[in-house]
Amino acid sequence: MKNQTYRMTMLFDFYGELLTPRQKEFFDLYYNEDLSLAEIAENNGITRQGVRDVIVRAEAAMQEVEDKTGIIRRFEAQRPHLDAIESAAAEIATTNDRRYSDPRIEELTSRIRGELTALKD
Repeated sequence: MKNQTYRMTMLFDFYGELLTPRQKEFFDLYYNEDLSLAEIAENNGITRQGVRDVIVRAEAAMQEVEDKTGIIRRFEAQRPHLDAIESAAAEIATTNDRRYSDPRIEELTSRIRGELTALKD
């Protein structure tokens, strides 16, 4: 994956619900709200190391699930294929508009786009 922050936010998006409330809170504050360990520690009345320990445990727990399931890896592998299908559907729609104006082709490209949207969500 691209970089550490991106990787961690992807893990959180996919597996964040598996964390304890405290892990979720600290992880979110650190990665999504961009608070420092010291700021989180001060706001919660604990040490900077205590915050770091919670975040490291959260990272490890989510990474363990990803290592076992590979859901994010498969998600990332599918993206270029979905983009290629989307591009092909757009090209078919454009060609149909310019040359044929076939309602059935229009209907099918619309259906392909709808299915792609469902897969991407």
